[in-house]
Amino acid sequence: MSDPTRVMIVDDHPIWRSAVERDLADAGFLIVAAVPDGETAVRVAPAARPDVVLMDLQLPGMTGVEATAELVRSDPSIRVLMFSSSGEDADVLRAAKAGARGYLVKSAPAEELIAAVHRTADGEAVFSSGLAALVLGEYRRMASEPAPEQPVLTDRETEVLRLVAQGLTAKQVADRLVVSHRTVQNHVQNTLRKLQLHNRVELTRWAVEQGLTDET
Repeated sequence: MSDPTRVMIVDDHPIWRSAVERDLADAGFLIVAAVPDGETAVRVAPAARPDVVLMDLQLPGMTGVEATAELVRSDPSIRVLMFSSSGEDADVLRAAKAGARGYLVKSAPAEELIAAVHRTADGEAVFSSGLAALVLGEYRRMASEPAPEQPVLTDRETEVLRLVAQGLTAKQVADRLVVSHRTVQNHVQNTLRKLQLHNRVELTRWAVEQGLTDET
């Protein structure tokens, strides 16, 4: 039997946070942390080791977008699902560009939230109805813009990138290539730096645009 998906909840409303924690725990998820702000989330994430972070957008101090960017920058294998009362286009695009793997509005029923966390853990991009087209359209617009000449990646960096773009976690990539988890993280960080990208979502989009995900 596989280990339960590890989830960290980040929301500054204690009653809402407790209700979501209860719903996810009842659904079989392992809640490794439930914190009220972005700073705490960034601080505890390395020890909590969440697979999925359910992140509120509007947080005191560090915003959900800022916390998402920092979490993904520190560990590209973390999958952030933004869970917000705002459905504004600008908020959705900011979250996606920061590295969020999905965006769900808080009006969604508990069943939809549970399914979204499962899908996020499986590496899917999950967006509330109508938001997926918005994000896809923005990525297509960005892809149509002239791109600067890209630096050359090593064979191993390309291999790691291809697996990451297929949705594998850093640990899964490490197991596949028989290398350490740290080695994979180093390759991902080197690739991000070379390509001047900021997070795993942008890295995956770049790999798709280059046709790397078409290879086996």
